[in-house]
Amino acid sequence: MPETAIVWLRRDLRLADNPALRAALAASERVIPVYICAPDEESPWQPGGATRWWLHHALRALEAALAQRGARLIVARGETLPTLRALIAQTGASRCFWNRLYDPATVERDKDVKQALRADGIHCESHNGALLFEPWEIKTGGGGPYKVFSAYWRRAAPRLAQLQAPLPAPDALPPVPSGIDSMPVEGLDLLPRIRWDAGLAEAWQPGEDGAHALLERFLAGPVDRYGEARDLPAEPGTSRLSPHLHRGEITPRQIIAAVRRSGRADADAEPFLRELGWREFSHQMLYHFPHTPLEPLDPRFADFPWRTEQAETLLASWQRGRTGIPIVDAGMRELWHTGWMHNRVRMIVASLLTKNLRLPWQDGARWFWDTLVDADLANNTQGWQWTAGCGADAAPYFRIFNPVRQGERFDPDGAYVRRWCPELGRLPKKWIHQPGEAPDDVLSACGVRLGKDYPHPLVDLKASRKDALAAFDAIKSAG
Repeated sequence: MPETAIVWLRRDLRLADNPALRAALAASERVIPVYICAPDEESPWQPGGATRWWLHHALRALEAALAQRGARLIVARGETLPTLRALIAQTGASRCFWNRLYDPATVERDKDVKQALRADGIHCESHNGALLFEPWEIKTGGGGPYKVFSAYWRRAAPRLAQLQAPLPAPDALPPVPSGIDSMPVEGLDLLPRIRWDAGLAEAWQPGEDGAHALLERFLAGPVDRYGEARDLPAEPGTSRLSPHLHRGEITPRQIIAAVRRSGRADADAEPFLRELGWREFSHQMLYHFPHTPLEPLDPRFADFPWRTEQAETLLASWQRGRTGIPIVDAGMRELWHTGWMHNRVRMIVASLLTKNLRLPWQDGARWFWDTLVDADLANNTQGWQWTAGCGADAAPYFRIFNPVRQGERFDPDGAYVRRWCPELGRLPKKWIHQPGEAPDDVLSACGVRLGKDYPHPLVDLKASRKDALAAFDAIKSAG
């Protein structure tokens, strides 16, 4: 029987720059790509609805890519260890390869799998297929993890010059024998039963090809204005690669190599590369502080006096994009329709929830987790804790975004608001970000009836800012 290896695929649904796949091909005559759907093993952070949609289409894209090279994907559902053992028994595999994950639940699961398979006499190897640097590589002078991004990036950025070139995709793969138990991707039941996903299908092309098409579009021009345009939600100024990075359809190493091939030096693309650095920093933080998806890094915030009165009603209005604050409502509606939200707007909507509405950041993180196609536990956790003021490198708590001023600054003509809040589309730009302040005759002329066509603001921004600062003073004094 030929030497056989299993490649256990997870969030690395690509053929190029896949270290586990390359190692398996180098070590074995026969390689069997396997995807095992085991969402309960990621508890309490099982994939949300939007990422399940993405996963379905990413798996279909991977199936097609494998078929073009003479192989096929084995798909299974169930507990990982028994499933792998069953496949090993069925195929005679003596080796198992995978790329590492860094979420708390998967770290523990993978340790158990590796220990058990090695006890069975199976050769196991794990590789770094997701990050530029392992979470334990970039250390402070004292040997610990960084808690400030700028210091982390000063240490990490010079090492970009030492990165190895990304691995090419194999031209061909050994055929996978027939008779191995597998199921169709449709059998994983990843798509919504009530089809709310039309907007996602319009906005995205999951898969390795879709990732590289987006990267080429970005490098064709937007990257050169990224430093300014990344803050303008009405413009196509960002790469939108985050869902592809999360599902492992493209790697940060491939992105940096493509930037360099385009003739740009690292210094020229620095604002964009810093965003890749923030992703690295977030994964480092999650790895070293695994409690942070549910608990604040700053322990004082465990006693923060979050609002309880009307909390469910306020949260629902925020989720539906019915806060009466246009830039916030536009962002929440963009999220629901496309599974994505511009990063500047993510900060604005998060600030409103945690500071003005004074609702727990965990509620916002959970909503993002279920609705974002790029719902990544490390990025989601650090983003929410940063805005709430309780995490690593957090903005000072007194930095409370004024969403009206933010809208006027970053959506000056109101194009973003007009797209996602069309009921406000006829308002002049003077009032587009604060219709509640517009004169009655202007509202009437533009066909806007506050409280009917568009809601009154949920909260007084000035008064709620004062209340938030008082709440912070209470825990600061207690601490």
